[in-house]
Amino acid sequence: MAGGSTSSSAWTWIAPLLAWVALIITLVAHLGGPFLVVDAVLLGGVVFAAVHHAEVVAHRVGEPFGTLVLAVAVTVIEVALIVAVMVSGGEAKAALARDTVFSSIMICCNAILGICLLLGGIRHREQAFQLEGASVSLAVLGALAILSLVLPNFTTSAPGPVWSPPQLAFSGVSSLVLYGSYVFAQTVRHRDYFLPVGAEAEETHAKPPSNLQAGVSLGLLLVSLVAVVGLAKALSPSIEAAVASAGAPAAVVGIIIAALVLLPEGMAATKAAASNRLQTSLNLALGSALASIGLTIPVLAAIFIRIGKPLVLGLAPKETVLLVLTLFTGTITLGTGKSNLIKGVVHLVVFAAFLFLSVVP
Repeated sequence: MAGGSTSSSAWTWIAPLLAWVALIITLVAHLGGPFLVVDAVLLGGVVFAAVHHAEVVAHRVGEPFGTLVLAVAVTVIEVALIVAVMVSGGEAKAALARDTVFSSIMICCNAILGICLLLGGIRHREQAFQLEGASVSLAVLGALAILSLVLPNFTTSAPGPVWSPPQLAFSGVSSLVLYGSYVFAQTVRHRDYFLPVGAEAEETHAKPPSNLQAGVSLGLLLVSLVAVVGLAKALSPSIEAAVASAGAPAAVVGIIIAALVLLPEGMAATKAAASNRLQTSLNLALGSALASIGLTIPVLAAIFIRIGKPLVLGLAPKETVLLVLTLFTGTITLGTGKSNLIKGVVHLVVFAAFLFLSVVP
C-alpha cells in the first residue's frame, strides 16, 4: 500500500464508535427525521475509517492479501444482511439476492472500475497492470455471473427464473469451487498475476505496521464494516420512501443500498488509482464483484434448500443485456495490460445506462 504513517489517528476509532452509538440509538429508539441526517454523516465518517484500517492491514500483509481482506470482509457482512432480510421478508424478498448481486457487479465493474481508469488516466495518462490477473478475474466472473444469474431463465425443472433444489445445490457448489479456485490462484499458485507492476512496484513504502497495529486495525475494520451495513439498513426505510415518492421503481432501492455498502471498497480503489496503484484498484473492484457472487450464492443455496423456499436468481432480459455488455466491455478494456481515460469513460457510460434504465425502465 501507499507509504505514510500506519498509526491509527484518533478519528479512525472515534468514527466507528460514534457510528455504533448512533446505530444503537436508531434501532432502540426508532428515531427518524433529523436524526437520520446524523446517521448519514456518520456513515460517511465510518467509511473513511474503514478505508484507513483496510490500508493498514494491507500494508502489513502485502498485496494481494490486503485487498482480499477488504473485499471478503464487506461481502461476508453483506451476505449476512441479505440472508436476514430474505428469511424474514418471505416471498416479497425472494429476488433481493439477485438484485443486490447484480447491482454490486454493475457498481464494481463499471462505476468503481470506470472512475479508477478515468482518474488514473487524467492524473497519470497511462497506467500498467497485470494482464494475466485481469484475464483470470474476468474469466471467473463471467462464468459465475452467467451460471448464477442468466442460466436459471433457461432451465425447465422449475417454473420461472429459479433453480430446482438439485440445480440450486449444483449452483452453490460450482460457485464455491470457482471462487475458491480464484482465491487460490490469487494468493498461492499465481500470486504474481495480482502484484503491482512498473512504477507501482518500485514505489517506496513506509515501514510496515507491527502485528499489534495490524491486529487492532483488522478488528476496527470489521467493526467499521458492520456499522456501514447497519447504518445503510437503518437508512433504507427513508430511502424506500424517497424512491416511492419520486415514482421510481423499487429496484432503485437495491442499487442505493449496494452503493452504500460498497463505499469503503470504492473509496479505497479510487484512492489507489489516484496514487498510481491501479493494480490495487483492479484487485479491489474485480475481487469485490467476484466475492459478491462467489460467497453469496453458496450460502443462500444452502439456506434456501434447507428451508424449502424458492430463490429467484434469473435476470430479466434488460439486465441480462447489461451484464453481457459489462463482461464484453471489461474483456476489451482490460485486454491490453494498459489503461487510459477513454476506457474509464466507456465503463462509466455503461453504468450511466444501468442507472438510467433502472429509473426509466
